[in-house]
Amino acid sequence: MQSITDPTTEKGISIGIIGPDALVKRILRVLNSFPSFRPIPKIYGKEDEAPGLAEEISGDVEAVLVSGPMPYRRIREETSLKVALHHVPLTDTSFYRALSRIKNSLGPEKTLRVSIDTLGMQMVAKSLKEINETRITATHFDGSSYSSRETLIAFHKILYESGACDAAMTAEGSVAQALSELGIPNEWIIPTDQNITVALERALLSTETRQSKEAQIVVGLLNVDHFEKRIHTHSSEHEVQKFKLEIHRMLLDYVESLDGYLTHLGGDEYLFFTTRGIFERETGGYKTIPLGRHAYQKFGLSLSIGIGFGRSANEAGTHARAALRKSKEAGGDTCFIVREDKTLIGPLAMADPLEFALSITDAGLIKKAEDAGMTSVYLSKMLAQVARTGRTDYMVHELAAILDITVRSTHRLLLQWMDHDLVRIAGVEKVPKGRPRQIFRLSFLEDKVGG
Repeated sequence: MQSITDPTTEKGISIGIIGPDALVKRILRVLNSFPSFRPIPKIYGKEDEAPGLAEEISGDVEAVLVSGPMPYRRIREETSLKVALHHVPLTDTSFYRALSRIKNSLGPEKTLRVSIDTLGMQMVAKSLKEINETRITATHFDGSSYSSRETLIAFHKILYESGACDAAMTAEGSVAQALSELGIPNEWIIPTDQNITVALERALLSTETRQSKEAQIVVGLLNVDHFEKRIHTHSSEHEVQKFKLEIHRMLLDYVESLDGYLTHLGGDEYLFFTTRGIFERETGGYKTIPLGRHAYQKFGLSLSIGIGFGRSANEAGTHARAALRKSKEAGGDTCFIVREDKTLIGPLAMADPLEFALSITDAGLIKKAEDAGMTSVYLSKMLAQVARTGRTDYMVHELAAILDITVRSTHRLLLQWMDHDLVRIAGVEKVPKGRPRQIFRLSFLEDKVGG
């Protein structure tokens, strides 16, 4: 959802993304989960252009991430960048993906002979051994690591035309395109989302801005929703005190996992401190707060959490209070973060990240939603619904039920959201009697549930 046309409009750690169009788009989609980054994408048609693009943006970024090993080597060899340079590695998961696709296209039961470039012979052999695959014969390109596109194309073409190989596997998109034009079966070995995530994490840790923020103090405010009602369910003061102690112990365990400090402010509210680096890692890059699910499973409680970042402890505390207000406005059982520049992240998923991880970390998109009349309450409800079902298409009466408002009010909101390009009409459902019903797509959440 992040705009790539004018990267100077958003704050964050600037990172250059260099690669072919398809991979740059893939990296940008994964980068949506890294709110600290502000991407400056540069797309090339051929790997030869990569060094020039890197030099072009080197003065505007803190790090450069290249889509693959070949353009990375070209940049290292032909430039002298003063910023951190990283590339997305091709691992066994990338190989398995490409192998599965090529087997499916040529026949899964067939014995295959493939020509492979870029990937190491040992890595391929080990990967095949681990899955007990004995029907694959691989011929590796043994030329220079800096070989040209034409050399790689010739390598695969000779083997295919001589009958020595049935298909080619290449790590270079332009080589794959050329082989397809020649009618040679091939598969482009591209990095998986996990490969990209690891590369982005390494790039983030290498930046000066990130290193300076690693030890930055984070302030958190925890509020137990509807605490007074729960207290009244206990028959004696002794049980009430035991219940409070159990809650306190649960929160102490959580804050201990953050290597933080917890204090009870009285009643239903708690304050904790931790560092930004630890908090980011424990929340999976500001995506989930598993504490929410744990509190519900153990005590049937929901929590409202506000997290504040700031240049001082006072500023972080003020932002934590503002974030807690946002969580309460959204109906509780959620978490928001307010950053140094007062931009908002959230709502964070109050569940195990393995179950779902759906949150909005793009400050520009959150502001756009608020300008369109999409309150944090509505946003939180729609995020939760999409996370549970994986659906982004709804009819107006379904949205009205989700938002707990009238159909008429929902129609009015949908018009506003469509005017701001947050929602669009995806189709029409015909009914036996009456007017066809429009299907509305929450287009601003499409990439959150995409593959």
